[in-house]
Amino acid sequence: MSTDRYESPLSSRYASDEMQYIFSQDKKFSTWRRLWVALARAEMELGLPVTQEQVDELEAHITDIDYERAAQWERKLRHDVMAHVHTYGELCPKAMPIIHLGATSCYVGDNTDVILMREGLELVRDKIVRVLACLAEFSDKYKALPTLGFTHFQAAQLVTVGKRATLWMNELLMDLEEIGHRISTLALLGSKGTTGTQASFLELFEGDHGKVKQLEEKIAKEIGFTAVVPVSGQTYSRKLDYNVVSTLAGVAQSASKFATDLRLLCHLKEVEEPFEKNQIGSSAMPYKRNPMRCERICSLARYVIVDVGNPAVTTATQWFERTLDDSANRRLSVPEAFLAVDAILNIWINVASGLVVHPKVIEKHVLEELPFMASENIMMDAVKRGGDRQKLHERIRVLSQEAGYHVKELGQSNNLIDLMAADPVFGMSREEMCAHLDPSAYIGRCPEQVEEFLRDWVKPVLRCRAGVLNRDDIDLNV
Repeated sequence: MSTDRYESPLSSRYASDEMQYIFSQDKKFSTWRRLWVALARAEMELGLPVTQEQVDELEAHITDIDYERAAQWERKLRHDVMAHVHTYGELCPKAMPIIHLGATSCYVGDNTDVILMREGLELVRDKIVRVLACLAEFSDKYKALPTLGFTHFQAAQLVTVGKRATLWMNELLMDLEEIGHRISTLALLGSKGTTGTQASFLELFEGDHGKVKQLEEKIAKEIGFTAVVPVSGQTYSRKLDYNVVSTLAGVAQSASKFATDLRLLCHLKEVEEPFEKNQIGSSAMPYKRNPMRCERICSLARYVIVDVGNPAVTTATQWFERTLDDSANRRLSVPEAFLAVDAILNIWINVASGLVVHPKVIEKHVLEELPFMASENIMMDAVKRGGDRQKLHERIRVLSQEAGYHVKELGQSNNLIDLMAADPVFGMSREEMCAHLDPSAYIGRCPEQVEEFLRDWVKPVLRCRAGVLNRDDIDLNV
């Protein structure tokens, strides 16, 4: 690792080798060459003076890229695409005359960007599936463990630990649906020419519109796409970049929601992220167990969510058929969004696969609040025994305030049950009231909801992507 130059933390600390390769120089420029091969082959098949020997020569040199030579050419020509045309041509002297025939720079640049974005989305999708698998196992295991539900971060009715996890998974399913839509609708720029009119190709094919259209179809098929954009200027609409980065930001939002919830649960000491034996939580406070992984998720997620503004402004400010003020911004905003989301998902897989639950702490918190939640059931029981519902309601209101004072002002335990048991208006013993303090009676359909959600929604996705769950080549070094 170089220590005398700036390096992006996304590369040196966070993103996986696999995602970094997708947006690497090797991948980018070898894809340029694949596109040049596809163009030459299609032109040959449609009758232009391109030979099989030239196509074969191009194919033989797709990956042996001389970056130093390309840099020399770029310093001379001040044009990155032409620098690589000449570098490629030096390796392929027979094919040199027909490399890039009829094309403009965006033929390789924009088509490559679409290819890389699709591969990046596929990797993001696969990692989301792995997160889902971890959370599904967790949710099923704790589907019936009662825990405090919160609204406004104030204790509300009980839920279960597993039911809460379904909320995280449901958002990921929404993200997967959006990613699937993006992947299925991504289209190549194709071979549109300098202003999107395909005039250069129409000239090459001597006015044969059918062959111009077939050219795009052949290129798309060779590269593995079913469609090209119907119309364009020199570039594809930069709204495509916005849509893709917005999709990534949706994943970041889901991750941040999960990580924020877990940070709060960590504060409550109910559920914690993994903590290694020799991990240091604080350089000053040895006892600390900071939720640093989830904090990192939130931090990276914030970056991605804000990053959406870049392609939004870029697409809004393009002039006519194209301007070049998009280029430098896109080189940063789009790949960095992918690298950041990749890092987020690596951490999320790590956290979700090792969540630590503390049932006794959860039970303690539940029992502190349960008397308030049980008061309505106790009231109904007292009415069945002959009590007046309105009088009982008023007594519960008054005694609840007294119990609240006991907890908040005196720092003591919730004594609402004792107060109600001592009040003759209820006509019930303490033991009879305590019979209403079973937490499982207050979780509604949580276990059933978890089972139904996993069966009907999550497991079909996991079965469909089962191959992803057996992969060991995703870098989880977080």
